[in-house]
Amino acid sequence: MPTVLTGWAIILTAVLSGLFGVHAIRRPFLTAALMKIVKRSLPKISETEQTALDAGTVWWDAEIFSGRPDWATLEEFNVSGLTKEEQAFLDGPVEEICRETDDWKIAQDRDLPEELWQKLRDMKFFGMIIPKKYGGLGFSAQAHSAVVLKLSSRSLPLSVIVMVPNSLGPAELLLHYGTDEQKDYYLPRLATGEEMPCFALTEPKAGSDAASIQSHGVICEEKIKGKKVLGIRLNWRKRYITLAPVATVIGLAFKLSDPDGLLGDKEDLGITCALIPRDTKGMSIGRRHDPMGIPFPNGPIEGKDVFIPISYVIGGEEGVGQGWRMLMESLAAGRSVSLPSLSLGASQLATRVTGAYSAVRRQFGLPIGKFEGVAERLARIGGLTYGMDAARQLTCAAVDAGERPSVLSGIAKAYLTENMRTVFLDAMDILGGAAICRGPKNLLSRAYDGLPIAITVEGANILTRSMIIFGQGSIRGHPFVPKELEAVAKNSLEDFDDAFWGHINFTVCNAVRAGIDGLTAGRFLKVRGTAKARRHKQLITRYSSAFVLVADVSMLLLGSSLKRRETLSGRLADALSWLYLATAAVKRFEDEGSSKEDELYLDWFCAHAYQEIETALLTITHNYPVKFVGTMLRLRLFLLGRKAHGPTDMQNIALANRLMGDLGGREKLSSDISVSDSPDDAMGALEQAYRKIQAVIPLEARIRTSRKTGVLKGVAREDLYQAALEKGVVDDDEFQQLLEAQSLADAVVEVDDYSQTAYKRLKG
Repeated sequence: MPTVLTGWAIILTAVLSGLFGVHAIRRPFLTAALMKIVKRSLPKISETEQTALDAGTVWWDAEIFSGRPDWATLEEFNVSGLTKEEQAFLDGPVEEICRETDDWKIAQDRDLPEELWQKLRDMKFFGMIIPKKYGGLGFSAQAHSAVVLKLSSRSLPLSVIVMVPNSLGPAELLLHYGTDEQKDYYLPRLATGEEMPCFALTEPKAGSDAASIQSHGVICEEKIKGKKVLGIRLNWRKRYITLAPVATVIGLAFKLSDPDGLLGDKEDLGITCALIPRDTKGMSIGRRHDPMGIPFPNGPIEGKDVFIPISYVIGGEEGVGQGWRMLMESLAAGRSVSLPSLSLGASQLATRVTGAYSAVRRQFGLPIGKFEGVAERLARIGGLTYGMDAARQLTCAAVDAGERPSVLSGIAKAYLTENMRTVFLDAMDILGGAAICRGPKNLLSRAYDGLPIAITVEGANILTRSMIIFGQGSIRGHPFVPKELEAVAKNSLEDFDDAFWGHINFTVCNAVRAGIDGLTAGRFLKVRGTAKARRHKQLITRYSSAFVLVADVSMLLLGSSLKRRETLSGRLADALSWLYLATAAVKRFEDEGSSKEDELYLDWFCAHAYQEIETALLTITHNYPVKFVGTMLRLRLFLLGRKAHGPTDMQNIALANRLMGDLGGREKLSSDISVSDSPDDAMGALEQAYRKIQAVIPLEARIRTSRKTGVLKGVAREDLYQAALEKGVVDDDEFQQLLEAQSLADAVVEVDDYSQTAYKRLKG
């Protein structure tokens, strides 16, 4: 009997070895059948979807999908700072504009003053991304980001007005796709603000699904001054178009057809982009939307039977039908800069304001930041701001290095705007009445009002998270999925065989690694760097292998249905995104010298990131479509239970103290914003009160000691300063310092109030 069993075992082993191990047997008998199954199960991807998926480049996202990120590559990657010219612009013109900007007045007047508009033109704020040979500033993505960041800390309308011409729009599209004639004509005018651009994409029936635009053009010929001119007859309705009310040249996206074959045999030519002067006959422009009361120009544009020459198409006749590719490739880089920078500027503002206010505002005889409930929120404000800045710097550096990181730019846009929302909700809670009573003294309410705008534009965050980040990342960044799809498209059995079985081998090996990493918390992984950086690299690698295992099992098991499982895709996006954000924090920590003081920032942010990653992966396993598989994944990855519980209470308290001034933390975490020193300005008044309160801390400590055990024991809190003077605890100069500090603090805590008449005139 044992001999028979041994024989059958040998035969079975030989069959399986031949079936799986011998190419000549495996390919025709097994791989061919699998390839047919994959072909049938693949979702239908439209040309526009494929263009979106192919846009941009793959960078660190591919390292995350490998399950074993190459940390040496990241260490060698240079996140360069600003050039002397860029820093001079930031210290000069940008600071000048910030000093002259009165955000409350802008809110009441519903516009920037004309002299400010003119200064922005004269100083070439609208030409930051335009090369010098066309009259622009030719700034890097880092510099562009730094300018938007600083402006947004002063005024949201100001930052949006500057941001849009330098983001996805006519200048960006012309630089990459315009004809020489178009570049020579428009770029110098855009650089100086002689032309004000907008780009019209969104419309009533095409928002997140921008490829479904209804705006339509038809190739035709029209007589102009007795000559036949080849052109396009256009009809469109667009809305939510930033700068539309003041634009002089409109970038327009529309579907184009050629029913008479004037350009060739193809009737449906696809999405096309054109530049149309404002005074073109048939265009209706100038009406305004009111986005959350934030007074930046935004409005609808309509066109009825508008004729434009074919030369208005970006790229000329060769640009016909290339509009969707242009938009997706530009968006792949554009989302890395503008909105992430705006989000960070707002978050640094919240950091600086709440840090000071928590030290100045007192309740029960203590600065409110000393209460643990407030400290927890303060810590989250500072910790998230640190990580957001790390992600901004790393992503902008990738763009400057020539990358167009479509997946990572989506992460930067979606998760930095979401983190900004968290930061501001915490800041509003801490400031309480001072944050909800509108007026010139309120430093946060107007930025708070604008939160939904950043969440919505350049790809709504719900869509970006649930459909795009993981969907595009898995197709582009995975080491085997792109090869499998390409093999199926080419109908190459040999290539599919190599890719598919390579994928299976990768998944099995990674499953083993992920299990070991989970049991050991990655402690035996070999990485370089300081002890603190090494530990976080080990943990990020551990979570990377766990993420990839869940992703691979989901792709192999669920196939095309994964596209429809948006909650699963969204949670995988959460894990992928927080892996990238944690990576950026480690990179920043090392680039800034791995100082002992900075360990708190890194530890806090990474602890938060690991908690988000574990939450995403564990939630997937608990909700997995196939319960048994979900249970197996959970046991494989988290056999010893959940390990990431977020920052500790001690870390929160320490970080809160940093925000209130310890070790220069408040300055470090808000170093890039504009800070007024004028006592007539709300920020300047807060800064002055904060400095005075900090200066009298030793005097306050002396008084507290005397109240507990000395001559001031039993004295009522409101009588302490006078009693301290009378009992000799403080001298006359110290008494005056205490009174001045208290007076400045009281003034900061006060909020604006109005007469009935003035109240009815309030705007914004």
